[in-house]
Amino acid sequence: MTQIRFLAALALAFFVAACTGGIYRDTSMPIAPQMDFNAERYLGRWYEIARYPVPFQKGCTATTADYGPIDATHITVINTCRQDSPDGPRRSIEGTAEVVGPGALKVRFGSVPFVAADYWVLWVDEAYQIAVVGVPSGRAGWILARTPSISAADRARAEAELVANGYDPARLIEVPHATD
Repeated sequence: MTQIRFLAALALAFFVAACTGGIYRDTSMPIAPQMDFNAERYLGRWYEIARYPVPFQKGCTATTADYGPIDATHITVINTCRQDSPDGPRRSIEGTAEVVGPGALKVRFGSVPFVAADYWVLWVDEAYQIAVVGVPSGRAGWILARTPSISAADRARAEAELVANGYDPARLIEVPHATD
């Protein structure tokens, strides 16, 4: 019972944090998920390259997200980070994502079914190596890659997608990864 209460509290904290963080995009601009998004190709490990500051990721570095198949419309999600440095203590949270439309997912962490967050894949390159993710509220956004670092050209392309969806790339923070 204590573990269930802990997970419920964690999920509620995630939801509250998502609702109370900063707004990083002009919400008067339209935002659109990638219409030809292929959830199967999106599965696997993604490294967080940059993100907008959100309370539920405070102190997170060396962040990864692992996506695995459940069925045709559901995906497992395991987000892992190191606290305060790429060599710091590891933190993880598990959840599920439901594909609710092309490029549009609802993500749930913990055991509270009514707490779900929008997670829209705004752009992914043709090879599914670089992705830009955002939320309609503009309270979060990420640049992800299959490797811990990307080229300047790939970064510029990802930032251009953020701008096209109303985001301010100047407010992104870098996510360091271990160099070994």
